[in-house]
Order: sequence, then structure tokens, then C-alpha cells
Amino acid sequence: MKKKTGTVIILLALTVLISLFPLFFLKGAEFAGSDTQGSEMVDEISGGEYEPWFTPLMETWIGGELPSEMESFFFCVQTGIGVGIIAFLMGRLVERKKKEQRNTV
Repeated sequence: MKKKTGTVIILLALTVLISLFPLFFLKGAEFAGSDTQGSEMVDEISGGEYEPWFTPLMETWIGGELPSEMESFFFCVQTGIGVGIIAFLMGRLVERKKKEQRNTV
């Protein structure tokens, strides 16, 4: 049991070190999201500002832009649905494997 506790403590310390690394060693670095980097690249290639092709459906329905809290909420809901589907499928595969092993014995 002590070996497992030591391993857990080492892994937690390593996790903390990895998460704090950018704070101390990457000072002055700018991190931008993929949307920002993509639109900057389009501006660079086309020589002008990006003009969207369409307006998102949700913005048309509510008559304006979604609040950032709602965007975060919808993103979390999509993530939850995706994780639920993946977990369900993995569970099915594990149970199928267990069933096949019981049938062969």
C-alpha cells in the first residue's frame, strides 16, 4: 500500500510541476486560440479582413450575439454528450469481451 501512496504523491508533484512550468519559463509568451490564429492567417493570405459567409443560427434566433457564459455552457454540454457516447461504447466493448471470455471457458 505504501508503494502506491508514494507513486500517487510523485505523480501529483509531477503534475503540479508540469502545470507551473509555463508560468516561470515562458514569460512574455502570447497564447491565442485557434480562432484568432486562423483569422489572422486568413487576413495575411487574403490581404483583407475576413468576411463571414453566414450568420450562426442561434444569433439569428435571439437577434444578437450569444453571451460568453452561454457559449461556455453549450461547449460543456457538447463535451458531456461526447464523453457519454465514448464511455458507453467503451463499456459495451468491455462487456462484449467479458461475455466472449465467459462463453469460451
